[in-house]
Amino acid sequence: MSNYKHINIQLEDGAIMPDRAHDTDAGFDLFASCDFNVPAHGYIFHDTGVHMEIPPCTDGHVRSKSGLNRYHGITADGTVDEGYTGTIGVTLHNSSAEDYCFKRGDKIAQVVIEKIVRPMPIEVAEISGGDRGENGYGSTGK
Repeated sequence: MSNYKHINIQLEDGAIMPDRAHDTDAGFDLFASCDFNVPAHGYIFHDTGVHMEIPPCTDGHVRSKSGLNRYHGITADGTVDEGYTGTIGVTLHNSSAEDYCFKRGDKIAQVVIEKIVRPMPIEVAEISGGDRGENGYGSTGK
C-alpha cells in the first residue's frame, strides 16, 4: 500500500469529522452523530453520516474502542469496502447488564484502513498445509 497522505471524507448534516487522538493512532475515531442508547444485552445500528473514499487495495475495518469494550461491554466490528460511497454505519453490541447512553460527539468506534489481498478461489481435490493439519479448536492445549 502506498503511504496515503489523506483520505477524502464527506459529512452529512450533523456528522462529525473522524479524527485521531494522536498522530500515531492506527484508526480514525468515529463519533455519535446524535444521542442514543444501546440496550443491555442488545445492539443498535448507528448511522454516523460519514462517507469515506477508501483508497485502492484497502478496506476500512470498523473496530471497537478498547475502553468501551473493557469498561462497558460495548463492541463493534465491520468492513467498509473500497468502492462503497454510502454512509458508515456502526452496529454496536452491548454485552453488559446495563443500558449504555451515548451523547452526540462521543467516540463510538474506530475505522482502520488496512491493505487487503484479493486471491481468486479455486477448488482443489486436496489442501496442503503445515504441521497442524485439521487440528482445530483446543488442539494446542490451555
